[in-house]
Amino acid sequence: MTSEIDVPVLQLIGKSVEEFVGGGQEAEAQGVPSARVTILFTDMEGSTTLTQRLGDAAAQELLRTHNAVIRDALKGHGGSEIKHTGDGVMASFPSASKALDCAVAIQQAFAARNESGPDTPVRVRIGLNAGEPVAEEADLFGAAVQLAARVCARAEPGRILAANVVRELAMGKGFLFSDQGDVELRGFEDPVRLYEVRRA
Repeated sequence: MTSEIDVPVLQLIGKSVEEFVGGGQEAEAQGVPSARVTILFTDMEGSTTLTQRLGDAAAQELLRTHNAVIRDALKGHGGSEIKHTGDGVMASFPSASKALDCAVAIQQAFAARNESGPDTPVRVRIGLNAGEPVAEEADLFGAAVQLAARVCARAEPGRILAANVVRELAMGKGFLFSDQGDVELRGFEDPVRLYEVRRA
């Protein structure tokens, strides 16, 4: 008796689940908010000037060194390279502390490299923000990404800047945050609280 009722009901439930899952996948392909991630941008100082001073071949060699340092750090800290920006990288991390650890590792690696090659120093600025960007075609978009890029542009070469949300997410994880105050960033109506970051 129950089987005659339950089988169609189960089939209906199964169909609903398939439609739900399929609909979610379709929405993902069309571009929907991803899970919360921490976004990191790097930007190499004076890449155009370096090309003019060193020539194409030598400047490209420096860029390869830059890319290798950053990609090694990403690999070691669970980061995913989203795209190369020409003289920098955009990456995402599942946690703020991993992103900050990676940022510190990148700056330490470049500091060590520059000690051994002071004639051609490679200095990068790093900016971080966290949020739920829109994921589409292996890329991330939206206000969270745009803010991370603006934070990076605000950083001094050799320094790490993070939005307040990153500081809050990484609280108690052994980082030192130096308050830079509320900063107006191009394209954003409200000032954003920024912090310079170091390892404790």
